[in-house]
Amino acid sequence: MRHTAELMLGLNKDWMVHTAATFSNMYTNNYRFESVRSYAKYRFFTTDGMYKHFRMAAFAEAAYSRNEPMYQEVAFEGDQSGVQLGLIGTQLLHKLAISGTVSYQRSFIAEQWSGKSVHYGKHAAPVTQAVQYSLSSGLLVLPKTYTDYQQTNFNVYVELLGQKAVDNSTYWIDIAPAVQLIFNSQSKLNIGYRKQLTGTMYRMATESWLVSYEYNWFNALRKKKKH
Repeated sequence: MRHTAELMLGLNKDWMVHTAATFSNMYTNNYRFESVRSYAKYRFFTTDGMYKHFRMAAFAEAAYSRNEPMYQEVAFEGDQSGVQLGLIGTQLLHKLAISGTVSYQRSFIAEQWSGKSVHYGKHAAPVTQAVQYSLSSGLLVLPKTYTDYQQTNFNVYVELLGQKAVDNSTYWIDIAPAVQLIFNSQSKLNIGYRKQLTGTMYRMATESWLVSYEYNWFNALRKKKKH
């Protein structure tokens, strides 16, 4: 099991930064702190219309993990140290949102991997570079009609995710359906399931559950006006 604590800060309408730490017992018998990572996203293109918009953003991520590499999959949410650069495009059409992401990932495991093939069996070849991509779609189911911001929103999602190694021919493709509740336009509860559809990459798991809760503080950095 892995737990993640994450702080997200919107500096303005274009910049957002994240920092996160993970704690788990996935690589040891004891529950412990295992990693920290930072993420920054810059929105460089926006077109807004009535009940629709299209946005493009670039992002960068850096991660440090104290875990020794044991799997080919490049993953920075606690498993490995490395960096990631990518692009995100999002199209909103009334109650339907469609988003696509592509990124380049570089894992700093080459030195650590040497001499540890006993962990990997026939999958001893490391993956230090990969291209990751995703295509997701979300639909607002409830409420049918908005009357105020206090209404609870119910959204359904499905995401197709994939990763292709640059070092060799290994890959994976997953599907991840999810549901989301938004309360008082300020907090979110997400429940999702993820399962591998196909793949040849040696991974920790080919299916998992995710439960997350987010709470937003609006105008947290705004200075109070002096009277």
